Amino acid sequence: MRKLLSIAVSLLICCGLVGCNGEAVEKPAEKAQALDTADRVSVLSDRQQQLWSNNCALCHVAGEGGAPRIAISEDWVERKAKGRDVLLKHTIEGFNNMPPLGYCMACERDDLVALIGFMSGDQL
Repeated sequence: MRKLLSIAVSLLICCGLVGCNGEAVEKPAEKAQALDTADRVSVLSDRQQQLWSNNCALCHVAGEGGAPRIAISEDWVERKAKGRDVLLKHTIEGFNNMPPLGYCMACERDDLVALIGFMSGDQL
C-alpha cells in the first residue's frame, strides 16, 4: 500500500511538471520536492496516507488557492512562525481559502497534526 501511495504521490507531482506543450519540464527544485515527498510519506500511517492523498494533496501539491506546497519550506515559514496551536486552529476552523478541516471530515486531531507535520517538514 505504501509503495502504491508513493507512486501516486510521485505521479501527482510529475503531473505538475508537465508544460503546456505536453513535454516534461525538469526543474531542480521541483525534482528535489518530488523525491523529498516520496521519502517523507512513510512517516504517515496507511490511513493518514489515504487521507492526505484524498484531501490535502488536492491543494498542497501545486499550491492551489495559495495553499503552502508540500516540502517547499519557504511556503511554510510564516505559518510555522505563528506556532503549532495556530496552525492546527486554522486547519480545524479554516483560514483564508482553506475550508474547515481541509474538507477532511474523516480526519481526527492526531491525523491533522501528523498531516501538517508531513507537509511542513516538521513533526509537530
